[in-house]
Amino acid sequence: MGRLATLRLAVAATLVVALMGGAMVASQRSAAAMATAANTFLAGLSAEQRARVSLPFEGDERLRWHFIPNETFPRKGLTIKEMNEAQRAQAHALLKTGLSQRGYLTVTGIIALEDILKATETGGRMARNKEEYYFSVFGTPSAQGAWGWRVEGHHVSLRFTVVKGLAVASSPAFFGTNPAEVRDGAQKGLRLLAAREDTARALVESLDARQRTAAIINAVAPTDIVTMNKNDIAPLEPVGIASPALTVKQRGMLMQVIEAYSSAMEADIAAEATKKIQQAGADRIAFAWAGETARGKKHYYRVQGPTFLIEFDNTQNDGNHVHSVWRDFNGDFGRDLLREHLKSVAH
Repeated sequence: MGRLATLRLAVAATLVVALMGGAMVASQRSAAAMATAANTFLAGLSAEQRARVSLPFEGDERLRWHFIPNETFPRKGLTIKEMNEAQRAQAHALLKTGLSQRGYLTVTGIIALEDILKATETGGRMARNKEEYYFSVFGTPSAQGAWGWRVEGHHVSLRFTVVKGLAVASSPAFFGTNPAEVRDGAQKGLRLLAAREDTARALVESLDARQRTAAIINAVAPTDIVTMNKNDIAPLEPVGIASPALTVKQRGMLMQVIEAYSSAMEADIAAEATKKIQQAGADRIAFAWAGETARGKKHYYRVQGPTFLIEFDNTQNDGNHVHSVWRDFNGDFGRDLLREHLKSVAH
């Protein structure tokens, strides 16, 4: 091997090590921020409140999740309503450690939509209370072992699993909006999940007739996301148009759909999700649409790769009620991280 080739290999190896080290430092930074915020939050609670928030890491509760109202899916933890102002600030500080600014504003906006539902629904059986969102902490927040935290209520279901203070998992991650578009009042025109809808519509509208035949899998959209709140999922039927059948510009548009989801997470978590997608093969991602393509009409789409699934459904309330979710086939609830952790402990 010539000196130039050897030098190139050395430079490449140095870059790889640097990138890996940078990712590790970033991951540690996110995990440490979460542990600090979680411990601050816990320390500010009364003994009775702390007992309600603190749940075992092992067991079924950490794996239990849904996006429907509390009346139809009772939850454990402590609600915003039961916190004083200082405790609420600490709870929100914890929430911010897992989300980008965009993601945090989206989540708090979704929660605020409960006020609109409360004002517009008559005779409804749901409380529609923006203070009835639950915070829970699983295990002991630290740089050792595994622990996690969750924020959940109507149309918001977020959880983060931290392993050995090094890695963070963030799925399932569910965002929903009702209304998807506020059509009256002071906030008329507000569309909190507009990016998730508009990027996908732009992609489907860019397709030619042949591409549309592959991408549009049904003229009628399903009534909800297919996977619902299943605890463990496998890849759905491989339908739709695969990335290699798209133009270079359309592949960029497909990545914009994915980015509309990943960008809700804190930058380090989003970067890790993107890295996993690229490593598994961006050319193995497929996009499928069902329903009409015109805005305001009932529709559904999915983006599926070897490691992940995105689902988006806007069919309820005559096409003005969104459910959207990011799932990781191997990593939901941190399963992949926990398997690696157990292997390291065993050795």
